[in-house]
Order: sequence, then structure tokens, then C-alpha cells
Amino acid sequence: MAYELFKWLLFVPIIRFVLRGKVEGEENIPKHGPAILASNHIAAADAYVFPALIRRQVLYPAKAELFRGDRGIGSKVVAWFLKAINQVPMDRADPKDRLAALAPILQRLVDGGLVAIYPEGTRSVDGRLYKGKTGVARLALAANVSVIPVAMFNTYKVKGPLGIPWLKRPRAVIGKPLRFDQYVAGVDDREMLRWVTDEVMHAIQQLSGQSYVDVYGSSMKHGSVSAEKAAEKELPRPGGGEPPSIAS
Repeated sequence: MAYELFKWLLFVPIIRFVLRGKVEGEENIPKHGPAILASNHIAAADAYVFPALIRRQVLYPAKAELFRGDRGIGSKVVAWFLKAINQVPMDRADPKDRLAALAPILQRLVDGGLVAIYPEGTRSVDGRLYKGKTGVARLALAANVSVIPVAMFNTYKVKGPLGIPWLKRPRAVIGKPLRFDQYVAGVDDREMLRWVTDEVMHAIQQLSGQSYVDVYGSSMKHGSVSAEKAAEKELPRPGGGEPPSIAS
């Protein structure tokens, strides 16, 4: 109830009518039943713009620290809002916790929900597309659901009237669903998870037109990969080739 209230009274009027946001390919999202929406992540506004552009309710897993509300009044408001609209926390601090965090997300899929995730795991530092993390593949194979690629455009802040930060005609493009039914037995196979993830990232790249860099975006953000090294890792596309065989 709170999700629909906030969406239709606040976000939809602003994003669709004030900012003139547009969506292409919404017919690729099923009207009912589970699916994963896998998107590029170019700006913080992505998570607010996209849900306002589509009809169905969508779950965005959010960083666990956002639910704590322990960094002042602003963080308390964010924590309250996320809980009110029934989003779920994802703890990214420890690999074991990250795997455990997939359980409530998987349950939403089992219950027929629509889940949206950013396979890159963080916002792009320079507008390029970065290596996807394999959580998207694990979810897709474990739940045996479609992965629908999404490309976001124009969600960067620009200088608006009176110098106020603004979005100029944000846009989302939704691609055709990807199915990986024949690979569900590889849900615990690292090579299979990487191949499926790369196929998803390639579908996103085809929609977005972004250059692809075969390193994790977090490595760029935290400076553990230099600009020179990233340039060496720029590839025509993520992955490629035939899917790996699954050990019987």
C-alpha cells in the first residue's frame, strides 16, 4: 500500500510529467509472475526513476546500512522509507552474508514478484559498463526465471532552473527477456554463473551502447585499478563463446 501511495502521488507525477521521463519496451515485462530486471547503473536516480516509469511494483534490494538509520535524521528517513515500501536489505560486507542475502530476494521471485538489480554492484564512475557480479545468474538459475535487460539514460544530475540539480528527460529501454532454462543445473558452477552473467551484461550493453571494461566497477571506484589498467581491459563485449559444460 505504501509503495503504491508514494509511487503514484509523488514519484510518477514528478518523473513522468515534470521531468518528462519515458520508457521503451515495457511490453517485455510480464504482467504477472516472477522476473529479474537487470540494469546498468549510471546514477543514484536510477532506482527512483525506473519504478516510476513502469506499471508493476518492483523490489530493489538495498544496502543493509541504509536500513539502520544511524547517521542522523536523513538516514532515519531513508531507513523508514525503505521499510515502509517493503524493500529488503542486502549486506555486502562479507561474502557469506552476501550469499545469505539472496534468500529473501529469491523468495520474492518464488512468490511471483518482480526484482530489479544492478549486476555491476555499484554506480559506474565514468559512464562505461563494468563487469557484472554473478548474483544475477545465481538468482536466475535458482528460481528459473527470465532476466530482462534494462538500459538507463539521462539520469545524471544537470544544472536546472536557478542552478538547482535536475534530470533532463530520463529514459529507460527494456529489452527482450533472456531465458537460461537449460542451464539451471549449473547454479553452483562458477564457469556457468560467469557465462550467464556475461550474457546478461552483453544484452544490457546492446541496449545502452556503453563501452565495456572487464573489471569490477568497485575496483575503479576505490582506486585499486588504475585508469591505464582499465583501458587495457576494455573489450568489445562481456564474455562470449559457447556456454561451459556442466559436470554430471
